[in-house]
Amino acid sequence: MPVQILMPALSPTMTEGNVAKWLKAEGDAVKSGDILCEIETDKATMEFEAVDEGILGKILVAGGTSGVAVNTPIAVLLEEGEDASAISAAAPAPRAAAAPAAAPAPVAVASAPAVPVHGGDRVFASPLAKRIARDGNVDLAAVKGTGPHGRIVKADVEAAIAGGGAKAAAAPAAAAPAAAPAPKAAQAPAVASPFEPAFEEIPNSSMRKIIARRLTEAKSTIPHFYLSIDCELDALLKVRSDLNGRSDAYKLSVNDFVVRAVALALKKVPAANASWGEDAIKRYTDIDISVAVATPSGLITPIVHHADHKGLAEISNEMKALAGKARDNKLKPEEFQGGGFTISNLGMFGIKEFAAIINPPQGCILAVGAGEQRPVVKNGALAVATVMTCTLSVDHRVVDGAVGAEFLAAFKKLIEDPLSMLL
Repeated sequence: MPVQILMPALSPTMTEGNVAKWLKAEGDAVKSGDILCEIETDKATMEFEAVDEGILGKILVAGGTSGVAVNTPIAVLLEEGEDASAISAAAPAPRAAAAPAAAPAPVAVASAPAVPVHGGDRVFASPLAKRIARDGNVDLAAVKGTGPHGRIVKADVEAAIAGGGAKAAAAPAAAAPAAAPAPKAAQAPAVASPFEPAFEEIPNSSMRKIIARRLTEAKSTIPHFYLSIDCELDALLKVRSDLNGRSDAYKLSVNDFVVRAVALALKKVPAANASWGEDAIKRYTDIDISVAVATPSGLITPIVHHADHKGLAEISNEMKALAGKARDNKLKPEEFQGGGFTISNLGMFGIKEFAAIINPPQGCILAVGAGEQRPVVKNGALAVATVMTCTLSVDHRVVDGAVGAEFLAAFKKLIEDPLSMLL
């Protein structure tokens, strides 16, 4: 029968997605690896590839539809020898996003994110491949898949049959179909209080919902404590000006120096590059720095991987590219998922100092304020210096106060002696 194409889970936190637009129309031929549509996840807009081949028989969820639960059918693919008359049997109406606890039963999927071919007793194969294997009495567990992500496709089963593939054991009785979820009761529209000022409602995006959930989780479950330090910037600003005047290939910002200094400080104090686990603390051997970027949809943290091995110009150019992709909602999962330490810089908005909420499961986040001229005492005399206040938010389960203080001391030394970052 026709194959249902399901809304995929394209990130670990995704429970629903939006179908931004279809790149294939009904009746179009589909090959393995073709881009079917663009899916908006809780973090970015991603292209969704087909795994099997056939004809796109029917689109169930139109482009521009939001709030589609993961594993909801969004289209139907007709395989070889099937026609449109078979669509009605395989095309249930799409459902709205369900609560995470009510996950639907797994079904054969025509398009899916990367998955292992064999997970426990489960074998990942196209429905057509399974049908041919059943008719030919072939054990799919003994067949090596050559499709995308190692999925078993029609040609693999036909090759196994031609080569005398392993015979399957007696097939178990078919499992009873999962009961359809009970329809939700209609919710009464919200009524504004007569004492409330006039307002307009802005629907929460998937990204905004995830941000709300994760920050509530972080603030309520992570034992935060905070350490602040003042760093003088005058030497750094002079080096930055000198370097920017030497080439048009880069334009260094103070934040580029901050990323570099954090990476080198973590190299000196690796205990601060860690996250909490119930059975063990994870101490990261790679130094991957997440940098908070504001977008119209909310905050996202693209990652500068192996930041300790990158110079200022490379960090600067990479950050500009990542920030642009973040604002355009075009980041790939590997560009924003992970990271061991986060930097949040509000200095460009004139914020003197602030304390940031930890980005779980990381153990630390550094909040960077604005550089401003302040009175300081030097050699017993009053002077004026450009000073930047930085506050480290720390998960006390992972990093102790002395470790946090050691990290900030190493960071301050690098910021105030910027030439040492060039070595």
